[in-house]
Formats: sequence, structure tokens, C-alpha cells
Amino acid sequence: VTMGATRIISKGYRHGTRDKYSKKYRTKGLPGLSRYLTTFKRGDYVDIVADSSVQKGLPYSFYHGRTGIVFNVNRNALGVEMTKIIGNRQLRKRIHVRIEHVRKSRCAESFLRRVKENDQKKRDARLQGKSIVCKRVPQGPKEMKIVKAKPEDVEVLAPLPFVENYF
Repeated sequence: VTMGATRIISKGYRHGTRDKYSKKYRTKGLPGLSRYLTTFKRGDYVDIVADSSVQKGLPYSFYHGRTGIVFNVNRNALGVEMTKIIGNRQLRKRIHVRIEHVRKSRCAESFLRRVKENDQKKRDARLQGKSIVCKRVPQGPKEMKIVKAKPEDVEVLAPLPFVENYF
């Protein structure tokens, strides 16, 4: 009797996640208390990073490492909304993930810092009675330079003539 396929390709919920869900050196074990005490609000950006030491509320492996926006806050979990590219279109996906598998994202930090700085600049300009432009301007070309050299310092490089050697 022929054996056929002796190995079955796994189709389980966690298939293909041996490296993806593995924890780094000295970070193994259950999460600390600060993970549970973090406050999340609707509209916050969060990164979904699956913590393999907590099996409850574990998101599907596709969402590991994705960033989304909180649309719902529950007692133990968060509703996170993100986009998923399927074929030629983007779908808005909404999933509920337990707090252990979510951390606050730093993706909007520089934007929020810039907003605060611009608001301060606008306040200062209003007190001085000036108008200010807060638009970012792309860096233009570098300034022109003229390089001067004495004729005796200039060295002209010329290639050596090609000589065929057959020995």
C-alpha cells in the first residue's frame, strides 16, 4: 500500500507563528502590571503585538505588528479598527483584542509635537501682531559655490595607453 502524504499541513489558528510569537531573551513569562494599568481612549493609535504567554483574546497572526485606531473600550479588551488590503481594495477591519496584546503606538508623536509647537508659535505671533506661516517647506537645492585653484595646483588625469601582452 502506498503511503501518500505522510505529513499534514497545519491549518490551525496559530499555524506558521513559531518565530512570530516567540518572545525575546529575558522577556518570557506573563506581562507586568503596567500593561494592565495603561489607559486607552477612543481615537488612540495602538500597535497590536500578540503576547504568546496569554492565550485569551489573542488576535489572528495577520494582525501581529499592525497599527490601528481604538474605536471601543471594554473592561478587558479594546476594539481596534485598521485597514487590510484584499486583492485590489482596502477593507476596514474591526477586531476586539485583549489589553495584553496591545500597546500604545508612537506613530503620531512627532505630529502631535509639531501641532503643539505651531500653536505656541501662533500664540506668540498674535501677541506681537504678526502673521506666521506654519507650513513645512521642502529643502531646496544647495547654495552655489565657486571653487578657485591656481593653475599649477590643477592635476590633469589621463588614462595610460593600452598595451597588449601575449606572454
